[in-house]
Amino acid sequence: MTVTAETAASGDVAAPEVPDSPAAERQALIERWAERHGVDAARRLADAEDLADAVEKAITPDNTVDTYNKSWRVWERFCAAARLPGPEATRGSLVAFVTWMLREGQQNGKGYAPSSASTHLAAAVVGLRERGMTVSGDDQAAARAALQGLAVKLPQAGERRGRGQASGADIDGLRAVARACPDTLTGDRDKALTLTGFHYASRSQDPAGLLTGDVTLHPRGLVVAVLTGRTKRSVRNAKIRYADDPAICPVRAWTAYRTRLADEHGPRWADPSTPAFVGIDRWGHVTGGMVPDSVTRAIKRISKRAGVPIAWTGHSLRIGLASVARRKGRDAIAIADQGGWARHSRSMLGYMQRDDGWDDNASAGLA
Repeated sequence: MTVTAETAASGDVAAPEVPDSPAAERQALIERWAERHGVDAARRLADAEDLADAVEKAITPDNTVDTYNKSWRVWERFCAAARLPGPEATRGSLVAFVTWMLREGQQNGKGYAPSSASTHLAAAVVGLRERGMTVSGDDQAAARAALQGLAVKLPQAGERRGRGQASGADIDGLRAVARACPDTLTGDRDKALTLTGFHYASRSQDPAGLLTGDVTLHPRGLVVAVLTGRTKRSVRNAKIRYADDPAICPVRAWTAYRTRLADEHGPRWADPSTPAFVGIDRWGHVTGGMVPDSVTRAIKRISKRAGVPIAWTGHSLRIGLASVARRKGRDAIAIADQGGWARHSRSMLGYMQRDDGWDDNASAGLA
């Protein structure tokens, strides 16, 4: 029986089967509201709670939802393998979970990298709590301590897991990419995606989220309005100047791509509300806007086609701007502002150190 404000007020309330479930907690709230403020007020408060839930769902990034769903499936596979009840989390089951993930958790029977196991642990705990389970901070801390301790033992045993840091794009790679792009709409899209993405230090989700109206021409180049921030969202206006070398000029590449898209598929693609970067199938049909996964796959494919020694990932353009700009003597604050990093960001400084560590090296020239 669904508990409403009316039934709560009348006392005709069926006891929930799971006393500590989120639904039961909401029902208990409605009962208290009805007692304190009357049925009508309780109904309005319940509607406000429903609205708050809908807003929370709407503002949660798709990739966060996707991560939670994937991690919950990992938790379910563990529970099936260990023959443990899924909707239950104890200190022992969480420690067993991280142990299983490092040992054999992947579907191919191999162990996860510690960073992936950590993500799955955190997201599985969220999933358990969303389903009304109580997960104590101490139990979660015990699992995390076990994960950290076991992760230390992996390299001691000669194991190296995870892909490590992605390779960074560089100017030679950009030239190779530009040369390798075919004279097709897909080739023009690939060139624009790579060259513009490098100059505003794109993550894979950045071009996927751009609309045509977010990229505007300026007498000196392009202005790209990039949505940035994981928790506090804002827009940075990255300025991209015309390049001295026309072959790798991001402004010319963008203009050529958009002109060809409108010529071949109609002027509607010039509308500011359309996706900036579109998916294109093998027959040249436009399939809609690109998503982060398709951007990542495209960057990898583009770099392979160009013969880049180490294939790029969706993060290579971002790493590349930081490292190449530093090598060219650009100020760290200017780099941070262009790429949307916090000033003195650890990740940005880490990308720079990959190059600085060769020139500004304590052991250089000692022998």
